[in-house]
Amino acid sequence: MTPVRCLASLLCGLFLALPSSAQETGSHKLPEHHAKAGVHCFDCHHEEKPTKKAVASDSCMTCHGDYPAMKALTKDAKPNPHDSHLGEIPCTECHRQHQAPKVKCLECHEGKFKFNIR
Repeated sequence: MTPVRCLASLLCGLFLALPSSAQETGSHKLPEHHAKAGVHCFDCHHEEKPTKKAVASDSCMTCHGDYPAMKALTKDAKPNPHDSHLGEIPCTECHRQHQAPKVKCLECHEGKFKFNIR
């Protein structure tokens, strides 16, 4: 193999080894909308080496606003998931950043509502 081809193969391999646009932390990918916004592990977890425990809602509210703000933002959703009869449930009950989202409402109201969450 010529030195040029060897260098090209090495560079190609290094490029493919880079994380995608969704930042990776070990085996946990960050959703693309947070990765594009420049969010890093410490921004939410407030730890240099995060554990698997859920992030506190206060971390989410730093950027996204409190429950009244989220209720206003999603006012056109029927029903409004941020105006729940369950009160102010933790953000991570539905918005699980390193896993697929989960619609808490559907635990009791299966098939009754459709939500598009991230």
